[in-house]
Amino acid sequence: MPGRTDLRGSPELPTPLAVVCHDAGAANVILPWLQPRSFQVRAVMQGPATRLWRQRFGDAPLCASVDEALDGARLLLSGTGWATDLEHLARVQAHQRGVRSVAVIDHWVNYPGRFVRDGVQQWPDEFWVTDSDALALARWHFPADRVRVQRNLYLAEQVAAVPPVPTDGAGVLVVMEPARNHWGRGVAGEWQALDWFMQHRVAAGMPTAAPIRLRPHPSDDTGKYANWLARHPQVQLDCSATLAEALSRTRWVVGCESYALVVALAAGRTVFTSLPPWAPACRLPHAGLLRLGAAQAAAA
Repeated sequence: MPGRTDLRGSPELPTPLAVVCHDAGAANVILPWLQPRSFQVRAVMQGPATRLWRQRFGDAPLCASVDEALDGARLLLSGTGWATDLEHLARVQAHQRGVRSVAVIDHWVNYPGRFVRDGVQQWPDEFWVTDSDALALARWHFPADRVRVQRNLYLAEQVAAVPPVPTDGAGVLVVMEPARNHWGRGVAGEWQALDWFMQHRVAAGMPTAAPIRLRPHPSDDTGKYANWLARHPQVQLDCSATLAEALSRTRWVVGCESYALVVALAAGRTVFTSLPPWAPACRLPHAGLLRLGAAQAAAA
């Protein structure tokens, strides 16, 4: 059972502080660190990060541009997402202005590529990660003395908010993410993973009658899964306000390489990767992550 969690432990951050985020992953990690000093933050939030900022800080003002955020800033704290050049360009501008820069790596894949756009590489002054696996990976790719590990307050918050695994009516939560690859089959990988899940869920121990909910990724377009859901009436769209709420009704969690799988593992759920056997292996390094359909694939 998750207990009450001490959410202290934010890194020491000088102010004025510029913060630039787009993707949800790094924004989720960074925003809890800002709670004690949010009024001293000059933030640029775009994409999914904007919603997360509003959920946490309400009407707290945002800067209109990276230039505005960097004016007078003592440090830039940025995400390292793939969906935009915003964070990369912020690091370029910080370097040009002589502003110290820290980049937060929120996952366990594609470390060098996060810092290159159109052939231009821009490293921060420091790379921050939040666990020992990521620390080892980052120190493999970058100078070890520039890599720091910080406490993951977001993960602590989420786990503290998730109740014990329900004993009755427990369901399956499918957490989506764009695969950005069709694995040679002409169909986006996330759809292949969904089909693999539907084929192998019962053999993996999920009861046929267990409720199934599909939770879109923050970067997914509204209505992306409408046609698929219409063809699979036993699956409902998950509209929970938070991941912790979605997990509260769940015993089994399925996804490809989403950070949500890490939260689910920490919250004591049974977690599967739904990457089919023809896809690259799951790159999450966490113990306890199961491979959906592994026994059937081995016997085939």
